[in-house]
Amino acid sequence: MLILAAILSILVYGVIAAMLGTVMPSFTASFHLSGEQDGNIALAQALGLVVASLAVGPLIDTRGKKTALIGGLTLITLSLAALPSATGYGSLMAIYFVLGLGGGIIVTGANALASDVDETRRASTLNFLNLFFGLGGLLTPFLAANLLNGDSAKLCYLGAGLGVVALLANIVAKIPPPTGERGFKMSEVGDIVGRPVLYLLALFLFLYVACEVGVWNWLASYLISRNIDKAKALNILSLGFALGLLLGRVVVSRILIRVSSVTVTLAAAILMAATTYLMLQSSDSTVAWIAVFCAGLAMAPVFPTTLAMVADAFPRGTATAMGIVITCGWLGLVVSSPIIGGIAGKDNAHLGTALLLLPAFSIAMVLVNLALRPMLAKK
Repeated sequence: MLILAAILSILVYGVIAAMLGTVMPSFTASFHLSGEQDGNIALAQALGLVVASLAVGPLIDTRGKKTALIGGLTLITLSLAALPSATGYGSLMAIYFVLGLGGGIIVTGANALASDVDETRRASTLNFLNLFFGLGGLLTPFLAANLLNGDSAKLCYLGAGLGVVALLANIVAKIPPPTGERGFKMSEVGDIVGRPVLYLLALFLFLYVACEVGVWNWLASYLISRNIDKAKALNILSLGFALGLLLGRVVVSRILIRVSSVTVTLAAAILMAATTYLMLQSSDSTVAWIAVFCAGLAMAPVFPTTLAMVADAFPRGTATAMGIVITCGWLGLVVSSPIIGGIAGKDNAHLGTALLLLPAFSIAMVLVNLALRPMLAKK
């Protein structure tokens, strides 16, 4: 039940991560939203993620993961149930902010829970857990395009139902007590924030999340602007990007048993720069699918492996350190979405130019990784 609780929580987060990009074309058409307004809705979700992940780390270390996971899943379930009733731009902003709050809580809580399962294979375990994020991301646009005929309301209600299942699993699961009972004190937060390695790990995740969420939120709209029909665009997002994330994490969970986390993430950043650039160059759906699938494979190990590096570097107050790093990751979304939406302009006329932010940030990740290597070697 412990593993099931963590898996279902990450699965739910995968669903909501892909939800905005999947339903946004429908909301854009229904409410006549501009690219800037789309970006602001994504920003609202990002702000919710930031607030939640910053606050929840110390809460988990002192009060426990169970309370956090139940609270986060409750917020997500209620938000998804409310989304079909949105009446316009303002209500979408409010709902997505609350959805972000729930997401920020469960990402930190579920990864902190899984990081305790096997400390000797932490990176491998976290990649295995997060392949279910990829599964959730795959299912959301796939179901919308192929089984629900693009019905956004049914998709939201289906996601809310999954949230209820995950909530019940976390209520029943016997989740271990908080780390505060094993000696972590809030006074030790100063020791955590005083180490430079924390900030490089945070910057690395900041750049990565800007790239990954940029794909989730904007790829379908970009492909549609390149005259690829909506159903094909959603299938490229699900059976291309999300499937690449899922399969990549299956493969890399084995590779990480023998190859160091910092080396795996360096290779991933290099491949991200190439694949995110290539996916913006074609209007052919087959070529676009290949490039997007490869981008998913490249991105697959980065988020969970970075969290594993955080847990290895901070064995005490792990959730607090994870919360800080994850918060900086969500700040990548805060920065990237308004920039992409602003450059894209009305009717997303310049969305291709805006999405060049993704390969640029990937190159920056390579440089940050090279700076991290000597610090992690000294641990």
